[in-house]
Amino acid sequence: MLFTEALKLALQSLWANKMRTILTLLGMVIGVASVIMVVTLTNGAKAFVTAKINTYGASVVTVSKMPQTFITIEEYLDFQKRKDVTFDDYRAILDECRSCVSVGASRSNQTGKVVYQTKSTTDTAVRGWTWTMPALSNMNIDSGRSFTEVEDEHSTRVAIVGCDIVDNVLGYGDPLGKEIRVDGSPYTVVGVGECQGKMMGQSMDNWVAIPLTAFLHGYGAQGSLSIFADAGGGGEVIDAVSDELRVIMRARRHLAPGTPDTFSVDTSATFQNMLSKVLNNFGAVVAAIAAVSLVIGGIVIMNIMLVSVTERTREIGIRKALGARRKDILLQFLIESGTMSLAGGMIGVVAGIAVAKVITLLISFPSVVALWSILVGLFVATAVGLFFGVYPAYKAASLDPIVALRAEL
Repeated sequence: MLFTEALKLALQSLWANKMRTILTLLGMVIGVASVIMVVTLTNGAKAFVTAKINTYGASVVTVSKMPQTFITIEEYLDFQKRKDVTFDDYRAILDECRSCVSVGASRSNQTGKVVYQTKSTTDTAVRGWTWTMPALSNMNIDSGRSFTEVEDEHSTRVAIVGCDIVDNVLGYGDPLGKEIRVDGSPYTVVGVGECQGKMMGQSMDNWVAIPLTAFLHGYGAQGSLSIFADAGGGGEVIDAVSDELRVIMRARRHLAPGTPDTFSVDTSATFQNMLSKVLNNFGAVVAAIAAVSLVIGGIVIMNIMLVSVTERTREIGIRKALGARRKDILLQFLIESGTMSLAGGMIGVVAGIAVAKVITLLISFPSVVALWSILVGLFVATAVGLFFGVYPAYKAASLDPIVALRAEL
């Protein structure tokens, strides 16, 4: 029997029992869809880390009160007991760090009120930036300019705003030169930041940045800064700058040798490694669940194929009487199980991608479709179908033609 003929017969058999075929495929569809959905969302999250969460350059080292990533609430409480990173710490690093190409600092208020004429917003993130921060944070200025060093030193009331402020508060016309009030204090808009889009349904463009000195005058010196230093290179250069920053901070806090740091020094790799671990663990859990679903789907396929063999015993006997060989019968039933599982895999791939894209639309969680995940999903689905179809196919191929012909219709 030719492969094409066996495939045609298999498809006819599956089409003749459409409802049973659909129900049989559910386990396979769920398993493959789960894998594709998780891989698509995981790849999207990793891409987002590279492009947006990790906005600071690959050579930027961060000094802060607490690490950017932690796991338990106990760790958070311990880190909160540390001394704040102050403006004097920033000035010390700026003056003493010989390996640093550029140094900047920032502090953020949770939310603030921005007013322009009759329009306002009450949930805007207010950032205090040194004049070097736009470059250190890879923030492109779409229109206008950034702060100058003089404006930073003299607490000049100028501001850079995000796209949401332009769209929702400033309205039509050139935003540059307009005077806004940030928590009651007047600031002149000198620049508009590049649009960043949304993440998890939250806009990343609803912010205002003002000179750090003006921020400290307006909101007080109480609170911890984050200090950013550009190492100007990777690998050993970053390690050298990290070590130099650690020495400066330990000397300022008079920490004895062997005493743990009371501050954190992080690089861009910290964010990527942490998120990669979380996503990989999450993916492993879902993959295990999907594997169980695939096994269940395979068992269902085997069960249905055994029922099919019983129902078609007389048909098998007629085929053998007309000259069909054992391998022809074996091939036919294997193609049926493989085709069934492949169809389930294809539906699962489409369903998985569709669910991932719906999640992206609903909460703006990034998703990236990986070709390798589609190919692996289809291969695994087909392999499972063939594996669990071997026994029914062998049973069908082993039927004695005389006994099979005696079977009742």
